[in-house]
Amino acid sequence: MSTLPPADVAAAVRRARVVVRGVVQGVGFRPFVYGLATDLRLTGHVTNTGDGVVVEVEGPPVAVDLFCSRLLPDAPPLAVVESVETTGIPVVEDSGFRIVPSRAGGPVRTLVPPDTATCDDCLAELGDPADRRHRHPFVTCTHCGPRFTIVTGLPYDREHTTMARFPLCPDCAREYHDPADRRFHAQPVACPSCGPRLRLVTGPGVAPPPGDDPVAGARSLLAAGSVLAVKGIGGYHLACDATRPEAVAVLRRRKARGDKPFALMAAHVRDIEHLVHMNAAERELLTGRVRPVVLMRRRTGVRGAPRMLVPADAVAPGSPDLGIMLPYTPVHHLLLGTADTAAPADAPRLLVMTSGNVSGEPIVTDDEDALERLATLADAWLTHDRPIHVPCDDSVVRVCDGEPLVLRRSRGYAPLPVPLPMPVVPALAVGGDLKNAFCLADGDRAWLSAHVGDMDDLATQRAFDRAERQLESVTGVRPTVLVTDGHPGYRSGAWARRHAEGRPVVRVQHHHAHIAAVLAEHGVAAGDRVIGVAYDGTGYGDDGAVWGGEFLVADYDGFQRFAHLAYVPLPGGDAAVRRPYRMALAHLHAAGIAAAPDLPCTVACPPAELTVLGAQLAQGMNCVPTSSMGRLFDAVASLAGVCQHAGYEAQAAIELEAAAVAAGDVADDPRYVFCLEGHPEPGSAPLAAAPGPLLAAVVEDVRRGVPVGVIAARFHLAVARLVRTVCAAASGATGLRTVALTGGVFSNTLLSSVCARDLRADGFTVLRHREVPPNDGGLALGQMVVGARARAGTG
Repeated sequence: MSTLPPADVAAAVRRARVVVRGVVQGVGFRPFVYGLATDLRLTGHVTNTGDGVVVEVEGPPVAVDLFCSRLLPDAPPLAVVESVETTGIPVVEDSGFRIVPSRAGGPVRTLVPPDTATCDDCLAELGDPADRRHRHPFVTCTHCGPRFTIVTGLPYDREHTTMARFPLCPDCAREYHDPADRRFHAQPVACPSCGPRLRLVTGPGVAPPPGDDPVAGARSLLAAGSVLAVKGIGGYHLACDATRPEAVAVLRRRKARGDKPFALMAAHVRDIEHLVHMNAAERELLTGRVRPVVLMRRRTGVRGAPRMLVPADAVAPGSPDLGIMLPYTPVHHLLLGTADTAAPADAPRLLVMTSGNVSGEPIVTDDEDALERLATLADAWLTHDRPIHVPCDDSVVRVCDGEPLVLRRSRGYAPLPVPLPMPVVPALAVGGDLKNAFCLADGDRAWLSAHVGDMDDLATQRAFDRAERQLESVTGVRPTVLVTDGHPGYRSGAWARRHAEGRPVVRVQHHHAHIAAVLAEHGVAAGDRVIGVAYDGTGYGDDGAVWGGEFLVADYDGFQRFAHLAYVPLPGGDAAVRRPYRMALAHLHAAGIAAAPDLPCTVACPPAELTVLGAQLAQGMNCVPTSSMGRLFDAVASLAGVCQHAGYEAQAAIELEAAAVAAGDVADDPRYVFCLEGHPEPGSAPLAAAPGPLLAAVVEDVRRGVPVGVIAARFHLAVARLVRTVCAAASGATGLRTVALTGGVFSNTLLSSVCARDLRADGFTVLRHREVPPNDGGLALGQMVVGARARAGTG
């Protein structure tokens, strides 16, 4: 540590008022300031306010300057310093340096930190028999633990968290008030003497395990094949031993989850290295402070060698990836035995850890609600009495070309703000109906909510209500305008209209919002146009059709539709999404290819349905036109015999990607091609990319017995070639050299990687999502910068 400057430099005295903004509350920033100021022998004080951390320091000018210069580089590990504002003020000649009580009132500009995984120091205490917090399930300090999910107001003090109900014992109070202690003003601080308390509740017909240790009882139930509801930081998980096929099958059946993959929680990285291909970026994500679910390519041919963990086949059937996370709460560490010098014999090493909810509903957070809503799913509950103020599901991340790609931005990321490249008025963008996350923004800062879920049931809409109120309370944003998707039937849009209370409601086209989101994430300036490629499953188009294979020349102010996938009929709406063979038959009909009885899609369609569907397609009944790339993936997956029934969103596309990955290196096939119809001159109708030749090639290969993986790989290469061709045409027409790739289809890292490689080879700058999901979980950010910027009149 640096100390005072020489005496001859320190003759003068000056005082400065310093306001530090960013994530600076609940992260040990005040004790850091206290230590820095006292080390430099400065006088003054520090306090929390709604505006940030406010410091007054007085002393020799060189010492004051040194103090200010070290606030950013030496900040505590969880702090995110956005700005340091220094103002000279009159000298007071006070003595000593003090931490004064927080001040409420005034504008709220400070940032609440996200929930963070247990730090190494707390983990050491958890496993130390000599420590008073040995095996305490809620050990935490200023460097780790719950934050966002327990905050009820600002400034971030204990009385404004759900820990307010737990009075500090004398030992914890001494630590809490000691600036030299790492638990100084750690709001969730607790110990076995002052709570919270863990307990195990068994369901009807389940015998309570012997003993009074809830963790030991939970372990014995898991070892016997039971399903446990485990209360975490942001909600309940449903857990079972992932290596027991019968336990996984029971959980899958109870949750009515179809074949949707389960997430896994492993005790250690070494327990899963044989299961997946793991690079350095993935290892860093697994072991870092956020601890998201990391999707990694699974290894093939793994068998149960001695002492080798192998999850049941039913954990992730048909998926090219395994989603794995490491323990991030003390309860997890106790359950998995990672806090013990030697893990107990009955400690599980690999658990299924899936959201505690009925499929389609929001994650459960309330204890009484958990006992009721999870009664048909769980055999027992490992719960506790610290309330969760706001739900926060696990984040999901994968790595694409060495960079993280966030697919679900929730625990560990929310509510960190996204900086905006231009100011907006105070606004709320409500997102879409699938993978809903909303966005609050004001000025040059936007806050994306944690993952809310699909807005097709009342429970999710109520969760949206609660989460929106809580995010307003911790950001201080009071929206003057609401922004929605352009779809007239979206429930998120209906929510906005019901809650408008006279405020304007702005509608933004779905794929324009997707492109605007990736532009905002990359800080693209207002007025800069790009070639946007938006590939997804469903989005309401300006012509009333279902869009989803779009090439838009766009900026924040507007867009022109340069090209799109050729329209095909969407027979029966959601029925076609659930049954990919319907999309295959629709695409064959549109391409003029006979649905011969030897094709997998025809075989999969029941005869009576085939007759009705044929008439429906011929007459155009109940067939909205669609340009969706997601639905083309479904069609090819069905034609190739990969997937005929989708039990979860994008199942057919995910399994088609898995087949392509398994095939390895496959040469591009010129027969797999789209026919571009139209002319790329300004003012002309958009180009239409008809997949007829490609589909004919797929049919030919299916009949020749070409391996499914080869067909899948050739299709991926053809889609990437279409992107390359159309972007070249768009660049020729506009002169633009930047391409933005967005939409849920670009969660497919195989496609994303090939597209980016080819476009860069052609000299394009390629923008892809990193911190904001490419799917509808990032939609609200794009809605915000389009809708609220327009209202601000800054364009």
